[in-house]
Amino acid sequence: MTQFIKTRLRVPNIFLLSALLPCLTLFPGSGSAQSTFLPQGSKFDHFLERMEILQQTDPELNIATARPISRRMAVRVAQMADSLEKFYPYDDFYPLSRVDRRGLASLLVNNSEWVNGSKDSFLSKRPWLDAFYKTKANFFEVDEKDFFLAVNPAIQQTQSYETGNNARVFLNSKGLTLRGMIAGKLGFSAYLTDNQERGPAFVMDRIAQSDAVPGAGYYKTFKQTAVDYFDNRASIYFNAWKYFDFQFGYDKNFIGNGYRSLFLSDYAAPYLFLKFNTRIWKLNYQNIFMELVSQHHLGDYFYPKKYAVVHHLSVNAARWLNLGLYENVVFSRPDYFDFSYLNPVIFLVSAQQQNGSPDKTTVGFDFAANIGHATQLYGQLLINEFILHQVVHYSDGNWANKQGLQLGIKYIDMFNVKNLDLQLETNIVRPFTYQHNDTVSNYTHYNQPLAHPLGANFFEMIGIVRYQPHWKWNLEGKIIYFKQGLDSAGENFGANVFENYDTRPRDYGFSIGSGIPASCVNVSGLVSYEWKENLFLDFSVMYRNYSVSDPTNTYHSSSSAIFTAGVRINMFRRQYDY
Repeated sequence: MTQFIKTRLRVPNIFLLSALLPCLTLFPGSGSAQSTFLPQGSKFDHFLERMEILQQTDPELNIATARPISRRMAVRVAQMADSLEKFYPYDDFYPLSRVDRRGLASLLVNNSEWVNGSKDSFLSKRPWLDAFYKTKANFFEVDEKDFFLAVNPAIQQTQSYETGNNARVFLNSKGLTLRGMIAGKLGFSAYLTDNQERGPAFVMDRIAQSDAVPGAGYYKTFKQTAVDYFDNRASIYFNAWKYFDFQFGYDKNFIGNGYRSLFLSDYAAPYLFLKFNTRIWKLNYQNIFMELVSQHHLGDYFYPKKYAVVHHLSVNAARWLNLGLYENVVFSRPDYFDFSYLNPVIFLVSAQQQNGSPDKTTVGFDFAANIGHATQLYGQLLINEFILHQVVHYSDGNWANKQGLQLGIKYIDMFNVKNLDLQLETNIVRPFTYQHNDTVSNYTHYNQPLAHPLGANFFEMIGIVRYQPHWKWNLEGKIIYFKQGLDSAGENFGANVFENYDTRPRDYGFSIGSGIPASCVNVSGLVSYEWKENLFLDFSVMYRNYSVSDPTNTYHSSSSAIFTAGVRINMFRRQYDY
């Protein structure tokens, strides 16, 4: 009988769960629509980080740990910042700079559906044909009682010169982005682009090795040495009752306060997911049920599927301190979906053990502490396996010590210079951390890591300086250094997250950097000018030096400088920061 049930239930997955969402909005008390979210790489991300550090007055303020950030919440934070500056004494609130005030105004213009009061200042002085760009932020906008719609072009054109590379380096992206709300009950959004790209030489090497374009899914060859791919994302949103939000979409998520995330990052391709978010009192609890694509070769007729469940609970322990608990499980079943993982409250490790299953589970802890209206300390601790005896005897280098650690600091308005901000971050991940004892349940999607782009077995340091001398200008300098141990002569030293950890050459003697030693320095600078609302002119330079000592000649050292000029509208900037 049990086998019969499993066989008959092999179809249900998160698609079936999504069918329940419309029903939820019919319950009494399901009043307002769920907000759409700020897009990946939004120009407001750093502004909202600054507001969290500056304010420290609202127990619900810590919103940046789980991204993307709700537009409704972003407007709330901006309006709070405006109110606090007017009504709080100087020593209780750090006054906004001129640049921050313009950032606040721009955020409200770009999220007008959640702004109360007069919106006359949002109107354009000279709309096109009296139909387009009626408002400063949106190419086409409808704002009626029961219907809101904003449609915008999404374009990015860049041309680069890379030393030592005879091929032209470029990115050609074009498409559109839209969002809307119907009758105060249903929200929707879409981001649809067509892209042709020839990245720097090291990026094209990565594409060839992994059969995947970083951050994208299926691709085709373009002009023999470039790639052609779609980056299409879409979601629908509901708000059921007062405290529960739901999103069913094909997109990305990010958990953490850092530049990187050891839990879940936006490096990999978009994926199908169902997300439940509960925000009440000082708690924010997020459940994400994901359908992922397992390892495959480009051109396979049918890409194999696997599933993951992510739980993240954060609590504002104090107005300046946020603490979080994270867990996930990755699994695949040939003939049924494991419903025990749908319980949003149960500990996933417990469910995995009760099932007697071999699924991969990890847990983690994170924190963010805002200190003195100028500093934020943050971090993550990821644990795949924890054997106390082996941790105490760390020098033995047992392979089962599979942990990751992130520590970082953000310091804003350095040297009392407004909008001169510093971020320092360290990421350390031991060998084998994201691997599993098969090639399916590793922590990957579409031939790409779901967490850190380097995989595992590395030490990384990141330094970022941002400066806005004027609200239209953004200057950024970034340096990334990492050291990693690579596989040697076919032996698994734990860096490649797609490998089976049972293929390791031994059980002891593993440390960060075991295997073939490789190191990299990536230094970049950016000058960006916002000519019109959401229309940017970007000029950047990057120097990357990759050094590897490999007697087998499997890996090769490389060094190059890349000079880039580009224009983009309503798109995040494409970066090669690994």
